[in-house]
Amino acid sequence: MRLHVRERADLGSAQPAWVLLHGLAVSHRYLMPTAAALTASPTYVPDLPGFGLSGKPSRVFDPADHAHTVAAWMDAAGIAEAYVLGNSFGCQVAVELAVRRPDLVAALVLVGPTVDPAAPTAGGQIGRWLRDLLSEDPRQAGIIAADVRDAGPRRILGTLRHSVRHDMRRRLREVTAPTLVTRGEHDPIAPHRWISEAAALVRHGSTAQVPRAAHNAVTTAGDVVAAQATQFVAVHARAGRDLGEAR
Repeated sequence: MRLHVRERADLGSAQPAWVLLHGLAVSHRYLMPTAAALTASPTYVPDLPGFGLSGKPSRVFDPADHAHTVAAWMDAAGIAEAYVLGNSFGCQVAVELAVRRPDLVAALVLVGPTVDPAAPTAGGQIGRWLRDLLSEDPRQAGIIAADVRDAGPRRILGTLRHSVRHDMRRRLREVTAPTLVTRGEHDPIAPHRWISEAAALVRHGSTAQVPRAAHNAVTTAGDVVAAQATQFVAVHARAGRDLGEAR
């Protein structure tokens, strides 16, 4: 299967790479403002199977299937101990990757993670998505339309069903990587209460918020998301070095 990846690779950089994972019904396109702001490290933005410009498998992948594919690509590309940033459904894929292949994930940044247990159905998520549209920048419409066209309604609805069945609470408890959980200030899909709960479930969790943004903060406030993510991993990288020196 062909996997489409946008990348800014600097083979001379000593910094761990960033891997950015997109949400449901979208692609690499809406992550590019955040990717462009992560200037200090190699950065990779794949289209998950069935979405964007990647190949279209006959069946609809669940979060574990996507994590398996991302892990296989990272192995083939020689990417290990990366910083992994996911948005929305991409957070579920990122958490599966961190649980299944902790060697590939040095830190997690989860932006607006799904699925809030208070709205655990497809209908509940669609209702919140419609509310989110009221707070989003309408200039995103062209990007979203292209992404919906590429994925198709069958895959989008099938992925949504997989998303609401995925036990995010249980999987978060199994994450060992340092994790930042953040959200747009006006995000109805990932409310503040759920962000606090998600961060408390992981072993080393922190929270943040992106001012004036909604669910697609990675598009409308990419520079702020990138700054939060960079600051978070810098602190934890420093803490890891200090721990190693103490030993």
